[in-house]
Amino acid sequence: MNGAAYLADAIRRFREAQAQAEGALAQVPFERWHQRLDPESNSLATLVLHLSGNLRSRWSDFLQSDGEKPDRDRDAEFEDPATLTQQALLEGWSQGWTCLFAALTGLAESDLERTITIRAQPHSVVEAINRQLAHYPYHVGQLVFLAKHLAGRDWQTLSVPRRGSVAFNEAMRRKPAGS
Repeated sequence: MNGAAYLADAIRRFREAQAQAEGALAQVPFERWHQRLDPESNSLATLVLHLSGNLRSRWSDFLQSDGEKPDRDRDAEFEDPATLTQQALLEGWSQGWTCLFAALTGLAESDLERTITIRAQPHSVVEAINRQLAHYPYHVGQLVFLAKHLAGRDWQTLSVPRRGSVAFNEAMRRKPAGS
């Protein structure tokens, strides 16, 4: 796979993670976003705060500055303040994803060979992208699991429905390749 194809695929995978998270959040009333399964688990609000903070920190000024920005308070992302409005949470969320996509779409193939730092540790650009391709879906999985739990019977699947694999696979076979 060449660098341009890798970047295009990475962007596609990040967009899938974002869409899955947003599809899950949309199914849970905001009043429930602060609920935790237990004191040590994350709430939806916590996951949104953490992902937003990480996205902004890692992808702002991506090639020039350390990926852990000095103004980021990672520990506060897990405090889940009840005073944050849904609008404020979603604005941070949107800003974070905007940082990521601006950074990735601004990369040239030659940038993939560059070295950046995260917490003063060197990473190739490909390593940094792959690190986040592992990190964000990990938390999106938590978010989807929790949203499904909180939505209960009202949950609408974000993927192939139970007992729907045969129909889904048949639809995929009928679908033109690449669409």
